[in-house]
Amino acid sequence: MHGTRRVLVAADKFKGSLTAVQVAERVTAGLRLVVPDIEVEALPVADGGDGTVAAAVAAGFERREVRVAGPLGDEVTAAFALRDDTAVVEMAEASGLQRLPDGVLAPLTSSTYGSGELLRAALDAGARTVVFGVGGSATTDGGAGMLTALGARFLGADGEPVPPGGGGLARLATADLSGLDARLGEVELVLASDVDNPLTGPTGAPAVYGPQKGASPDDVAQLDAALAHYAKVLEAAAGPKAAEFAAAPGAGAAGGIGYGALLLGARFRPGIEVMLDVLGFAPALERADLVITGEGSLDEQTLHGKAPAGVAAAARAAGKEVVAVCGRLALAPEVLGRAGIRRAYPLTDEEPDVSRCIAEAGPILQRVAARIARDYLT
Repeated sequence: MHGTRRVLVAADKFKGSLTAVQVAERVTAGLRLVVPDIEVEALPVADGGDGTVAAAVAAGFERREVRVAGPLGDEVTAAFALRDDTAVVEMAEASGLQRLPDGVLAPLTSSTYGSGELLRAALDAGARTVVFGVGGSATTDGGAGMLTALGARFLGADGEPVPPGGGGLARLATADLSGLDARLGEVELVLASDVDNPLTGPTGAPAVYGPQKGASPDDVAQLDAALAHYAKVLEAAAGPKAAEFAAAPGAGAAGGIGYGALLLGARFRPGIEVMLDVLGFAPALERADLVITGEGSLDEQTLHGKAPAGVAAAARAAGKEVVAVCGRLALAPEVLGRAGIRRAYPLTDEEPDVSRCIAEAGPILQRVAARIARDYLT
């Protein structure tokens, strides 16, 4: 690998320590300690979850801010990214766990209404293609809040709107989609997610992801029944496709907002694939001799559609060598190799104390990058 002179840094965030942009900065600084004139191209990446808008902005999209409803109805400032007529909307910006006031979990009542407002803002800004990144949600409402913000009506037997959140859907009697924003029929909506769960059942949104949003076993059962009922009512309103969508891969993403997006005509694609397209990864890859990817924890989950796996797969297809940086490593070398990663460099190799790794991730990552430079670039 001697004589390499161009490195592409395409890593995701180290959750809780460094943003994807900071990871790229620290890796670049570390490489330049050893090879001062090295050409480094930074392309922070994300897989559709939190950090997706930031990655788009780092790639040259314009950041647009808008006031929307948070998961419990209080106003928050959320951002989406826009370039020409393509918008990148991240549901976590409006309806993410980090938007819960004081971090109080509300599995039955948190709503995706603000995510619908964000989509509407993207339409108002002239977007013709909307990449809708879903993940990190506080919600399990099947996208009902989002659809309401876009003009749908969900009514109880008394003709009044049902309460927000997944719990309220148990009282749903009729769904009226006739008022949905007409512009939705004219845009390409891409559902970008690394989750291929259906809406309900043992691998559905409430069972798999409800507990991390604070749902007790009783809450999970209640939410699962409410979402199944919701899909039934929607079948009456929208026809048999509503039942097909409920069983489709990605319907269970982000508390079922994937289901709502599919009802709007979204096309489901693995989040990292969509984002690599949007961010211009292919031309950057062509220019590179070595690719450095990574995320906070390289583990079993990484292999299921997370950013480093997507980067490595694309790089391997292009015949490029890939190494990874991470906070902690829980994959054997042969597993990494099968994923297209030649070698991983965890921070814990430099600093065995995990709490210090998290607190001092930046400087430690810089030292790790210097090691990569010595191993591959000198």
